Amino acid sequence: MIGDLLAASRPLSWINTAYPFAAAYLLVAGTLDARWVIGTLFFLVPYNLAMYGINDVFDYASDLANPRKGGVEGALLSPQRHRTVLVSSIVLSAPFVVALIVLGSPLSWLILAISLFAVVAYSAPPFRFKEVPVLDSITSSIHFVSPAVYGFALAGGAATPGLVAVLTAFFLWGVASHAFGAVQDVVPDREGGISSIATALGAARTVRLALACWAAAGVLMLFTGFPGALAAALALPYLWAAAPYHSVSDAESGAANRGWRHFLWINYGCGFVVTMLLIWYAIGR
Repeated sequence: MIGDLLAASRPLSWINTAYPFAAAYLLVAGTLDARWVIGTLFFLVPYNLAMYGINDVFDYASDLANPRKGGVEGALLSPQRHRTVLVSSIVLSAPFVVALIVLGSPLSWLILAISLFAVVAYSAPPFRFKEVPVLDSITSSIHFVSPAVYGFALAGGAATPGLVAVLTAFFLWGVASHAFGAVQDVVPDREGGISSIATALGAARTVRLALACWAAAGVLMLFTGFPGALAAALALPYLWAAAPYHSVSDAESGAANRGWRHFLWINYGCGFVVTMLLIWYAIGR
């Protein structure tokens, strides 16, 4: 059972939500305190179990027809496991959420509430935002941006033009990432009767939208000041991974999975560079 829960939480993606919170909080607070530890642990495992576990439960029927499910890109749990996954998501998350409420402020409560609502509403009925084209990519991006916004709020940070530029760039990165990821599922999603940004716009146009969002994110980073502006170059590997599929047909959209697999590892490389830039920034303050 633990193995099933681990698979449902997508360990390969844990860092994508824990890191934004941990970095944002540390930059503002400048210390590793109880709130940092609790928040980082929450966004590392419970948050991902809830986000991906709920998705696996309510997408089970369509995932059966998706050849890339059943591995690192998505668990394929039997219906007998679904209740356990949902209950475990709540039970594991609850203590962390209560602690963060006690340690937080009204603003941080609001952001955390929005973040948790997005986690549930993306996959679970009656919302199922993942089946509302464009809103699916927006909600998915909130999954990754909200931990960073929450980290700033929990640490008592103030909004600045540079911060707004960084968070907007991060949001566009999230929209692009979800949209490009949806391209590879156009055929199984349509066969399963599921709508997405890619089934609505078509594979090629969705890839081009993703390319535009990644490029815009890179341009925005130029306005964050030094050394943040150096992160503008991080858009390039994503553009490289997705560009070959800018004209892919709907019928051949599954080929974009090759680019998506590159994307998963590009995240780690870019994450390392971002870490170095953050250290540089912190030392120079």
